[in-house]
Amino acid sequence: MDLDDEKLKSPPKIKPLDVSVVNRIAAGEIIVTPANAIKEMIENSIDAGSTSIDIVAKDGGLKLLQITDNGHGINKDDLGILCERFTTSKITSYEDLSTIATYGFRGEALASISHISHLTVTTRSKASDCAWRATYLDGKLVPSKGSTSADPRPVAGRNGTQILVEDLFFNVPSRLRAFRSPADEYNRIADVVGRYAIHSEGVAFTCKKHGEAHHSLITTAQASTIDRIRTVYGVAIANELVKVVIAGDKRIGLVGASGYITNANFNAKKSSQPVLFINHRAVTCDPLKRALTQLYSAFLPKGSHSFIYLSLLIAPEKLDVNVHPTKREVRFLHEEEIIQRICDNVQHVLGEVDASRAFKTQSVLVAKSVDSPSPLNNAQKRTYEYNMVRTDAKERKITSMFKQPASKSSASPGTALASVPQSPSDTPGPDDEILSDADAEASESASDQYETVERERVHIRLHSVKQLREDARNDLHKGLTDIFANHIFVGIVDENKRLAAIQRDVKLYLVDYGAVSYEMFYQIGLSDFGNFGVIQLAPALSISSLLKIAVADGDQISEKQESEIARIVDQLTTMRMMLLEYFCVDVTAEGDIKSIPLLLKGYTPSVAKLPMFLYRLGNNVNWSQEKECFEGVLRELAIFYVPESLPMPPPSVLNSSEAPENVLPLEKRRIELKDQIEKCIFPTLRRRLLATKTLLGSVIEVADLPGLYKIFERC
Repeated sequence: MDLDDEKLKSPPKIKPLDVSVVNRIAAGEIIVTPANAIKEMIENSIDAGSTSIDIVAKDGGLKLLQITDNGHGINKDDLGILCERFTTSKITSYEDLSTIATYGFRGEALASISHISHLTVTTRSKASDCAWRATYLDGKLVPSKGSTSADPRPVAGRNGTQILVEDLFFNVPSRLRAFRSPADEYNRIADVVGRYAIHSEGVAFTCKKHGEAHHSLITTAQASTIDRIRTVYGVAIANELVKVVIAGDKRIGLVGASGYITNANFNAKKSSQPVLFINHRAVTCDPLKRALTQLYSAFLPKGSHSFIYLSLLIAPEKLDVNVHPTKREVRFLHEEEIIQRICDNVQHVLGEVDASRAFKTQSVLVAKSVDSPSPLNNAQKRTYEYNMVRTDAKERKITSMFKQPASKSSASPGTALASVPQSPSDTPGPDDEILSDADAEASESASDQYETVERERVHIRLHSVKQLREDARNDLHKGLTDIFANHIFVGIVDENKRLAAIQRDVKLYLVDYGAVSYEMFYQIGLSDFGNFGVIQLAPALSISSLLKIAVADGDQISEKQESEIARIVDQLTTMRMMLLEYFCVDVTAEGDIKSIPLLLKGYTPSVAKLPMFLYRLGNNVNWSQEKECFEGVLRELAIFYVPESLPMPPPSVLNSSEAPENVLPLEKRRIELKDQIEKCIFPTLRRRLLATKTLLGSVIEVADLPGLYKIFERC
């Protein structure tokens, strides 16, 4: 046997890894992404009694990650071992782990960060006369740039601690290459900050990208949980939240649970991880998530998802938080029983909410939600008549080829009197204009419906309005705008689904005029902001009575609905001065509405939609933020102005010379609406619409002359 064979048979020698390798491996297990680092530092700041936490990130936190708090700080004497592994002030013995009630306890967070970045800590306690700054690398104090001493140095600073992490993973290039983009990493950081901002009552949070003036997240210390959810996740979720409170059970170790979940009125197409806290620690619990997802499937459409925020308190002796390097997962006794208890309570709450829903809703757009007009999904499945081709705009419309029911009297816009400013809003100044041309003039038949009032045009200089106008410009689609600016109206194809045909050059298009008019009225609201005409309601109408029409099922009004109505009336009366000044919505202190804005001369929205308009105005507008408030009111006005979908009359009415009395009012509105769509709305689209990218799916090309020639040539 030679020497080489002997080496192959002998086992390799076991030797300890170098300490630097051990520390770097441990750091890679605990700090996986910049979001993990910020989570650990947020928990340390909250443990320090902070009431204000500010976070700044550069290049997704890989280049710079800074967190500043106003907690109790760190003593100068402790800075020497601050970043050594397993140095902590939270526990003294292993038995303490069974009753741990703080976020951090192992002393690994800052140690791990110092092994994979350049770490600087600036801190000041209340007893200290100044702040102290220390720089760390591989868990040890090192001299800062331009200095020869590694000792902490005195600097000016406020009470609390600031931790600056630079060049994260600079010595782990394989980890750096795994990150996709700084934007994705920043979104993960913002998600972590948002979760703790929701849960941490009494703590203010800010989060922004380095170098940017505005913050992507701001919450105040006084904000309620619902206000925090509204700030982080949006108004749509906050408006549909219901509170969940679960009583404790000593037998299974459940101290109690509470939170907020969305009811069956809200559903999102994108799945999101539930915001789950166990003993105030952000964690994941896959069994609980699966159980809640299965529970919601009975209340939501297929493929839809909910928003869930739950905070569980479990007896510390029945909980093991030390099972995952990042403390992302926890294990606790009686898991199945606790999950069953939670699901039973959530199902009970959802069942009560679902049973009390009795809202009469009205579809404003053909496709999905009225809040975001969407493409006509089934337009391509329809069969269209291609043999009706107009070659001259002066020729008769397609609608004239169908037999119309007779009516003894012409339609009238209603009893309301509309007034317009002497300096009309259809001549905006250069600073206010976002649209291409002036509003359409009223037809001669409706000219006696209006009167001119002595009111000069107000030039709006509000920054929020200018931002909204800029957003509209940035979303412009030039090709689609050109189609509408040069189109020829062919005719209404389907009144129920709000489809119309238009022609541009040698191409024929099918248009969802519900979605298109929604965008046009929103843009008119932006252009004429603060300078609307007025539609007077005579006599004034009770908002409370109108809201009862919106929410009641017959004559039955529940106590919850009465409370909701009172809340909306109080909200609208509180904001009445702003509504009158900027939107010409005249609400009295007694809770009556006297006027609504006139967006388009010659077109009158259906007053039957007024109850739902007021209901949505009270529920869907973020009244606390100026920009969001203005946008919300303008979008609700646009929804109110969108032509309603009217059913076709029965064949007996279409074939008879006189309409029955019970069908006549609806038929008069149908004739009036068709006339206004053709003579007012579509001409205004030519002059005022800046078609946005969101309308691409609402305009479908159905025929073009060159293509038809090619087909005929092959025949």
